[in-house]
Amino acid sequence: MRKDIKTDLELRKLASKDLTQFNDILRYAFQVTDEQLLKIGWKQDEIKRSKFPILEKAAVVGWFEGEKLAAQIAVYPLEVNIRGNIYDMGYITGVATYPEYMGLGLMSRLMKESLETMRKQKQSISFLYPYSIPLYRHKGWEVVSDKMTYRIRDNQLPRDIDVPGRVRRVLLDSEDLIDLHDTYARQTHGCLIRSDLVWEEYWRWDVEDVTVAIYYNENNKPFGYLVYLIENDAFHVKEMVYLNEEARKGLWGYIAAHESMINEVVGNNYNNHTVSFLFGDSDMKENIRPYIMARIVDFEEFIKQYNFVNVDIDDTITFNIRDSVLDWNNQSFTLRFNKGSKPVLIDGRSENCVELNIGILTTMLLGYKRPTYLRKIERLAANDKTITLLENIIPNDKIYFSDYI
Repeated sequence: MRKDIKTDLELRKLASKDLTQFNDILRYAFQVTDEQLLKIGWKQDEIKRSKFPILEKAAVVGWFEGEKLAAQIAVYPLEVNIRGNIYDMGYITGVATYPEYMGLGLMSRLMKESLETMRKQKQSISFLYPYSIPLYRHKGWEVVSDKMTYRIRDNQLPRDIDVPGRVRRVLLDSEDLIDLHDTYARQTHGCLIRSDLVWEEYWRWDVEDVTVAIYYNENNKPFGYLVYLIENDAFHVKEMVYLNEEARKGLWGYIAAHESMINEVVGNNYNNHTVSFLFGDSDMKENIRPYIMARIVDFEEFIKQYNFVNVDIDDTITFNIRDSVLDWNNQSFTLRFNKGSKPVLIDGRSENCVELNIGILTTMLLGYKRPTYLRKIERLAANDKTITLLENIIPNDKIYFSDYI
């Protein structure tokens, strides 16, 4: 009888008139109350309109029973740096279903609908922050980055750092801050290009006392920034970005200047390298957890932009891809490498063949896990020569992704 409910449901895009229902289902699914939001400084009208930009700028689709919203999914049209090329990307957010509609396959249909729309819009890759890793793995997404957190005692902070520049506190909407992140993003693999919409989301859940400090070199050029909050005798680092070592040292020197005010520094790190190694006293606590998942939406479109390395070879590789959701990926693709030219897709099959699903292919090409390791844990199948080729042509760097949308 429950399955009969589905015949009464309609799939359609959400409009501005659906704003209240859009917010209500998110609050229900993620248990966010108005009282919690008011405590961190939100005003009642801001709460009501907090997610209106999504309905204006994102592709939001949902299932309705009459005029009642039953389930929804939203896709932000964003840009991300993949191996030095800027890709159009679909960022999935706002995923929610009321419990009485669970088990009807509504979300599966919404996900496929969203992926089909991404393909039409040339968004060849999709990112998301998972509330359930197994769920998204089943649909073709895979973990591609980590979030690392650290705790540093005040007596472990660096002493007597000598840099030629200086740090200045600036406003949250500082042009130097925005320009710095844009410069960093365009030279950093996996980094999100922050549009106005992304910056709005970046600040959305911060309390009013958050501060931005920028390191300027001796020529007054900005080379790094720090977003932080001092609370309960702790210096909380939301994000630290720097373009060179001078800026990194200058920012840590600035943090150390707060030694008399704090007992510890607590921070987030997204570059997949431990912070402890940079300190004289490395006896500090660092935790790591999976953060962002990604999925190739259209392999043929994605691979056209992808920058391999060490491609001065004359050979071919066939990717036998399994994709249970998207038929256009669920096939074999052969890539031809010619010395002095960009790799191209060709007909036929190669003796160098790798078999894997779309999620493992995504995490391999984005650099989160290496081909040799993935074969070792039986996530892909390939002979020794193919593994050697893949190890040589896939860059050996992980992504930096610090945003939560």
